[in-house]
Amino acid sequence: MPAVHPLSSSLHPLAVGAPARPLAASAAWRVDLATFVEHVRGVAALLPPGRHAVNLCEDRYRFLVGFCAVALRGQVNLLPPSRAPAVVAEVQQRHAQAWCLGDTAPDPLPAGWFALPEELPRLPGEIPALDAAQLVAIGFTSGSTGAPAANPKTWGAFVTSTAQNLQALADLWGERTPSVVATVPPQHMYGMEMSVLLPLLAPAVLHAGRPFFPQDVAQALADVPAPRLLVTTPVHLKALVESGVALPSLAGIVTATAPLPPPLAEAAEARFATEVREVFGSTETCIFARRRTACEQAWTLLPGVRLEPQEDGTLVHAPHLPEAVLLADLVELLPEGRFLLRGRRADLLEIAGKRASLGDLTRRLLAVPGVRDAVMVQLDPEPGQAVGRIAALVVAPEREEADILRELRAGMDPVFLPRPLRRVECLPRNETGKLPRDAVLALLRGEG
Repeated sequence: MPAVHPLSSSLHPLAVGAPARPLAASAAWRVDLATFVEHVRGVAALLPPGRHAVNLCEDRYRFLVGFCAVALRGQVNLLPPSRAPAVVAEVQQRHAQAWCLGDTAPDPLPAGWFALPEELPRLPGEIPALDAAQLVAIGFTSGSTGAPAANPKTWGAFVTSTAQNLQALADLWGERTPSVVATVPPQHMYGMEMSVLLPLLAPAVLHAGRPFFPQDVAQALADVPAPRLLVTTPVHLKALVESGVALPSLAGIVTATAPLPPPLAEAAEARFATEVREVFGSTETCIFARRRTACEQAWTLLPGVRLEPQEDGTLVHAPHLPEAVLLADLVELLPEGRFLLRGRRADLLEIAGKRASLGDLTRRLLAVPGVRDAVMVQLDPEPGQAVGRIAALVVAPEREEADILRELRAGMDPVFLPRPLRRVECLPRNETGKLPRDAVLALLRGEG
């Protein structure tokens, strides 16, 4: 197993393994490491000048080739939280000399659009190495609590965090080489870590696609050899369990981006005869803890990680972080590198001298019969008011809003009842299942 590399100014290879080792696969083709390196060198020779490249590639292999080619040219990959034209344009405006790289042309085309050739060019050469201090990517938070924030990542940080992730997961597949199928986009930091960096910097094979529907996930898993690792989210996992679809044998399921309900973890383990391992992290920190949610509440820190509780959150110290990062999550430390989550400071409410949390209120709303999906938020205070009202969106096709409120009133303090409570066809979840705050507020205003 690779050692955890300390951050330094030393060089680290762009990929690891023997030239003939498989790196990527789909139903129709296989790519070994030597071919991948030739593709990276060939694409790097074609890329336009600039300082930043918005990587919009949807095919995961092409994303990986583009990512490495951009880094090889000394440029920085920008990983936007979505492909929405306004989001892409804003990311470009915030970063000098930013062009766009992609494999499927968006409509409208963003400024500085460069499409990867259908047949990737090949240029022979050795596996390149990058300086650990080189800035290779800037990831962006999802915007679930406000405007997306930029988070720079160096090559050394990625090398170190990938070694930690491998140590946290490798017992799922043992000495064999796993095939990684992911439902999350590679632009999301969790997708980047689990489905791009892991195959690049560890013995693993990536599946080039991003399956969405349950049957597509089953087919993608069937396209690659065992042992298979499914990288997904609670939203996708719920859909898989409820669909009744049969999946090929799995070495494990990894999930993140939102809290995984223990009953769903238990159902998935029983349904697919494998372990569901939930990982914890953020765009700011990358993954730093794990747990088997079906049978444990506490999280286990990855090697070298240390938490320091603060009044307004938790400081995360980790080998891959140049300095401690403050998260809004509140934790309770336990012995032997374990901890319990106790909510987020931003979720804590105090109205009329009474206290609650948005997470608990949302769980109560989801428990109402007929409610399929829901979210509760605190609105900004109105003029002259010190505290914002509570509001909610619900997906409940067979229930009326008044009936839902009546059931909530039976077990919820009136000061926390959502006003308004708006019924919608679906919540505005992004590609990883998160709910950007601006999209939630737009629906509450009746927009869209």
